[in-house]
Amino acid sequence: MRLNTVLAIVAVALFAACKTLNLPAASAVATLESRSGSSVKGTVEFTQFPTGVTAHVELTGLVPGSEHGFHVHEKGDCAAGDAMSAGGHFNPTALAHGRVTEKIHHGGDLPSLVADATGKVSANLKLSGVTLGTGPTSFIGRSVVVHANADDFTTQPSGNSGARIACGVINAK
Repeated sequence: MRLNTVLAIVAVALFAACKTLNLPAASAVATLESRSGSSVKGTVEFTQFPTGVTAHVELTGLVPGSEHGFHVHEKGDCAAGDAMSAGGHFNPTALAHGRVTEKIHHGGDLPSLVADATGKVSANLKLSGVTLGTGPTSFIGRSVVVHANADDFTTQPSGNSGARIACGVINAK
């Protein structure tokens, strides 16, 4: 067998093994900085798997025990002091705002975050219907925002979760 043929067979086998084992295909990170006078900061690390995207969230500076709306926004721009430069919720499929566990929700709808007794969040989220690749459902180049209040998951189009208290642009690793 020729070397090129062997290498092609090995490449196909490795790709198939990655899909079978659900190994990550791409990753991205957002470093969140304080906005709207808050002291909230942290990181969100996103990983693409064949079955969806996971997000590992680490935040500090929140009020102990507080709940916060958490969303991906359409623009990768956190320059404004109130993070309004990030635009509205990322909504590539033009669906209503809702819980990520329900069939109807924006691509940018994420589960709410609850701070622990020290004002920190450490959470792992599983997301479907979005990617870290190319195309209209990709998070790359958008922003992730922490809001001041809990998301009510009812008020359209954004859940009435208040001021944007932390923001970070999602960049491919």
